[in-house]
Amino acid sequence: MTLAATAAATAGHGFLSPSGVEIAFVLVGLVTFGAALVTVTTRQLVHAALWLVVTLGGLAVEYLLLTAEFIAWVQVLIYVGSVVVLLLFGLMLTKAPIGHSPDADSENRKVAVAVAVAAAAALVWVVVDAFRTTWVDLDGPAQGSTEVSGQFLFRHWVLPFEALSVLLLAALVGAIVLSRKKSDTPTGPGKETR
Repeated sequence: MTLAATAAATAGHGFLSPSGVEIAFVLVGLVTFGAALVTVTTRQLVHAALWLVVTLGGLAVEYLLLTAEFIAWVQVLIYVGSVVVLLLFGLMLTKAPIGHSPDADSENRKVAVAVAVAAAAALVWVVVDAFRTTWVDLDGPAQGSTEVSGQFLFRHWVLPFEALSVLLLAALVGAIVLSRKKSDTPTGPGKETR
């Protein structure tokens, strides 16, 4: 047997014969990408928020397929369960238009597509350049495990987590302040309150 045939026999499957997990990963990725496109192209704000739920849920499924269960549940609990609910809560409290709003459409789609393509190209270039020589240690604990993720997050990312919690609190307080009616303000002497 040649060396290539031996390697192919021990590998079990290759690029032309993907496993079921790899096929599921690609299919869920396509659904997630489609939901993300609908999120940014729909003209109704509430529909965009609901499609964002599908997009973030698809990312959670991708994490599950990568055996990063902790990150998948954090994705569901924090992003789907908190951020999207806070976004919908803010939309309802500020009485944002539910349907199509011509005031919210600036008709600059060509500029927006150009900026989006430039930003995507810059992000891909930065990520490829940053991780070009990075190798994953397969002998240690799994990279998506709770132990490794917790050590990494709370050792290097504590300040951004705290900043995000303050930002979410400020958004919630701002939504409550904006939702107050004019009659809630104190009235002067001689003015009746109903």
